[in-house]
Amino acid sequence: MTDWRGVALELIRRVLPPRGRVLMVGPHPEALVDEVVTAASTVAIVLRSYPDACSLGARHPGLEVSCGRLEAFEPREPYDLVLALDGVLRTHSAEAPAASWAESVSALARLVAPGGRLVLGVRNDLGVDRLLEARPDERVGGDDQWAPHGFDVTYPSGPQALDRGLEDAGLAVERFYGAYPGRRSPRALVAREALARLLPDSLAVPLSAGDGDRMSVADPLQLTRLAFRHRLGAELAPLWLTVALKPDQPQPGLPQGEPGDEDQAAHRPSVHERPAEERPADEGPAGEVTDGQRPAHEPQVHEPQGHERQVQGPQVHERPRDEQAPETSERLPIASGVPAVLVPSGAAGTVTPAARPVVLPLGLIEDGGVVHELTRRGLRGLPDGGERPVPRGRVVEEVLVEACAREDVRAVRELLAALAEWLETSGDATVTTDTLVWDGRRFSAIPLTTPPVTHAPDPSDRGDDEARVVLCRVLWRFAVRLLAAGHHHPWPWPLDPEQLTLTLCGMAGRPCDTGDLDRARKLDTELGRPAELPAGTPTYRDLLGARDRLADQLTAALSRVSRLETKLSYRERELSRTKAKLKRSQRKAAAYRRTLGFRLTRRFARPRKVARRVMRLLSG
Repeated sequence: MTDWRGVALELIRRVLPPRGRVLMVGPHPEALVDEVVTAASTVAIVLRSYPDACSLGARHPGLEVSCGRLEAFEPREPYDLVLALDGVLRTHSAEAPAASWAESVSALARLVAPGGRLVLGVRNDLGVDRLLEARPDERVGGDDQWAPHGFDVTYPSGPQALDRGLEDAGLAVERFYGAYPGRRSPRALVAREALARLLPDSLAVPLSAGDGDRMSVADPLQLTRLAFRHRLGAELAPLWLTVALKPDQPQPGLPQGEPGDEDQAAHRPSVHERPAEERPADEGPAGEVTDGQRPAHEPQVHEPQGHERQVQGPQVHERPRDEQAPETSERLPIASGVPAVLVPSGAAGTVTPAARPVVLPLGLIEDGGVVHELTRRGLRGLPDGGERPVPRGRVVEEVLVEACAREDVRAVRELLAALAEWLETSGDATVTTDTLVWDGRRFSAIPLTTPPVTHAPDPSDRGDDEARVVLCRVLWRFAVRLLAAGHHHPWPWPLDPEQLTLTLCGMAGRPCDTGDLDRARKLDTELGRPAELPAGTPTYRDLLGARDRLADQLTAALSRVSRLETKLSYRERELSRTKAKLKRSQRKAAAYRRTLGFRLTRRFARPRKVARRVMRLLSG
């Protein structure tokens, strides 16, 4: 089940019709269900899991819960809002052949009332998270998350294919969102219009947070930033979320989802495209249904004498004929993404997408439990926060990594010196290299990723020691991430982040010692953002970097062992030669002692020795 939180709640609050009928298809988080049950007047839920249905019915006694396949669900009347945020893959039973994606969407479209909306989630088979995932996708879900496997030709392969699939089901796409950073727990929704533009690199940081218990093959921040930079954010989004509206009247070129042959439900031509001789006898010239045959999903409305009905969205209101508005055309405001429709005022029975205008956001980003709305001018904190511009420029960490890869020590020194000066004059003590952007002239903190800290000292009140500690913390975090990711750097001798941090501080012109480094670690702990990666959850690149470091250390150790073995072999040969030489000398000495001259010399020399001893005694 997709773990939707703040962004989904905010979006649903905007599309939720007041006093309307809401249907939730498939599993949804409890917080989202509670929000819908509280706000809507009538809520129904369709689940395939019997234990989940019993548990949900016990939590909400007044809730209408149905357990079974989506195809078998037949309500008395359609719904104003249908929510399928988890998609349609888990709406089928294991005991029956699974319907195709197009057939499931057509079944959902038939449950939407004219003028109602469908919020549908679709997982992208080629999303950024799938490219980063090291383990196969089939190993992710357990028995409780069973979904039909196999290739489905109707499953959307991209945003355009998803739009066509919804149009074939008789729905008009109001807004298309790409969900980031992953399909399991999306924390951001960015509209297609925003993803088509060149988003600032600062937005890639909150949209690329890695999943803590998953193994990745690369850095999520780098791959997400490249996807945005090449304007592939919509195509490579881990999850797609669309808000589609069901028009009240058939529009030219827009097929309508009708019950019938399920094999052709996704490809049935519109009534506008069928020849006149193939239309039913009770259909008008433009595919309109006459009074003799009303669709089964449209409720019957009995109009009293002297009144005419005025339909606004799914609600039906009545007013006397003497209060009828003049027959003029007016253009009603509707959400972006839906073409404006000319509606004759007072036209009886007319329901248009503009009947209940909904302002759909350009983007929603959740960070630190706070939801921010992406506007055309910047970011606005919800519910009533001020609007702040999104800083332009490149992330400082990326600039430093590229300079290290090129071994451009001069560029690293200049950037670190500018960073140190900025931190001493006007910088924030809570920033890091991955939460700062550099436009070539000045630094700017990313507003989403910089938490407010009340005890942080004012830059003007900082002493030299405090500013040096702040810089040491920033560079220590960068050294940890640089070595953990296995990036190349021009300083081969440091093998730990501490040594590299002291080297970087010296290049910035602010030399630090081990005492400053300990204070920097303490400050990092107080801020609650540890620099070390969580143990037990390394990325695939981390494993490769660790393997390379171990291979280098093993190569150095083997070289040293080889040198020692060579030296030892040389010493052993020298010792053998010395022993052989000693044995030869001993044999020669033994042979010399056995000669006559040696024995006579020793005998003649003995009286001399005795005389010398006597003379010493007498003289002493």
